[in-house]
Amino acid sequence: MDQPAAYRAPTPEEAVGQYGDTVYRLAYAKTGSRSDADDIYQEVFLRYLRTRPAFESPDHAKAWFLRVTLNCMKSFWGSTFRRRTVPLDETLPTEDNPSDGSMESYLRRLPEQYRAVIHLFYYEDLPTAEIARLLRRRETTVRVQLMRARQMLREMMEKEDG
Repeated sequence: MDQPAAYRAPTPEEAVGQYGDTVYRLAYAKTGSRSDADDIYQEVFLRYLRTRPAFESPDHAKAWFLRVTLNCMKSFWGSTFRRRTVPLDETLPTEDNPSDGSMESYLRRLPEQYRAVIHLFYYEDLPTAEIARLLRRRETTVRVQLMRARQMLREMMEKEDG
């Protein structure tokens, strides 16, 4: 009987190529800021370089990158620097906060917990069971959050259309 070939973990360059967009999109979806997403992106790939984890499959590797991205975001939001930062007045136009009616601008206005669920479901095409595992939430919680996020998005769009 032949043993299945072992999965070879990607080199750092391959990892950035394969998972860079995924990591950045999730970081941006959760933070709503390009500069914060850049910081998280950098931290995720530094952790990959330091630990060089062994993966069983490409799905396992993707799950590792998503989980580490979520963990880096938790560390980022809890950092002393972040707690001492005062946000700019939201009425100021910035690159990270356009109010142009695009889906991206609607998503940025959702509460963080809903942005993550929407991003993982629609952009990463993950099933609710996998999202629940990654976010360490119940599957029913994820389904409810998806439902509420869709409703919030619908209301935002209707409000701006009418």
